[in-house]
Amino acid sequence: MRKRSKPHTFEQRLDEFRRHLEEELARAAQGEQRDAVLARIDQLRTAAEMHAMLSRQA
Repeated sequence: MRKRSKPHTFEQRLDEFRRHLEEELARAAQGEQRDAVLARIDQLRTAAEMHAMLSRQA
């Protein structure tokens, strides 16, 4: 029987994806692809901030 891992929180998933994108950013050359990765990182930061703000209000 496979052992199930603990479920990850939303914040943990955002942080893991952000780290993945930052690694991709380090490998990307200047241009549209790099700009797209930077935009995604910015979106993840905004999502994390919004989630934190909404979580405090609940």
